[in-house]
Amino acid sequence: MVTLMSLACGFSSIVVSVDNAVLGRADDYRLAAVLLVLAGVFDALDGFVARATGTSSDFGMQLDSIADMMNFGCAPAVLLYCYGFVHMGAAEPHLLRMGGMASFFFVACGAMRLARFNVNVGRTDPRYFVGIPSTAGAACMAAVVVAWPAPPTLVWQGYLLVALLVGVGSLMVSTLRFPSSKQKKSAAALFILALNLGLLAWLKTTFFALFFAVYVALTLALNLAWHLGWRGIAPPQVYSDEEPD
Repeated sequence: MVTLMSLACGFSSIVVSVDNAVLGRADDYRLAAVLLVLAGVFDALDGFVARATGTSSDFGMQLDSIADMMNFGCAPAVLLYCYGFVHMGAAEPHLLRMGGMASFFFVACGAMRLARFNVNVGRTDPRYFVGIPSTAGAACMAAVVVAWPAPPTLVWQGYLLVALLVGVGSLMVSTLRFPSSKQKKSAAALFILALNLGLLAWLKTTFFALFFAVYVALTLALNLAWHLGWRGIAPPQVYSDEEPD
């Protein structure tokens, strides 16, 4: 039932995005983005509830994966397509087509990211994700709409959204390691949490876009540092039976 609540939020986000494609109301686009966030909250809760109640099952795992595909693959792509490209489609048909292709690219990358995760369960270091998680990828899309809910009106803004869809989609299928919540907790982690709460109170809705920009930038820097030989933070352990990336 918790997973179905997540699925309901993702589907509702699609409905709101499509219904608002003509009117372009900022509040409705923000609502669609918030529904994606709620889908992520329920997605985080379903595993916790299953473990707490002893109801974990293969059926639940499959249902969760299917729900993730719609919630964090299709729904954010539909949101960005309606939000960023439909309104400029009549005047800029090339941008509309590019937006459609970029949105599909995001969906395809989300599907491949989830499939890779399913076949690599137990074969990768649990402290790190291989590629940005689909939930975080969807949150990146939602964060942009929450921060700037009014649809873009300038062509260059539309092309920035094309780059965002392609960039985040590429990160999902990349072999870059993104830290997970299973990292060892420390005083530094508590300080970072307190700092983020302070920034949230100060920046309000723009905080989320800034958070994910910094998250991606720091992760890219960390992977580059590992590549150059730095070991100040332990790199992920490579398992002998890990599927090729």
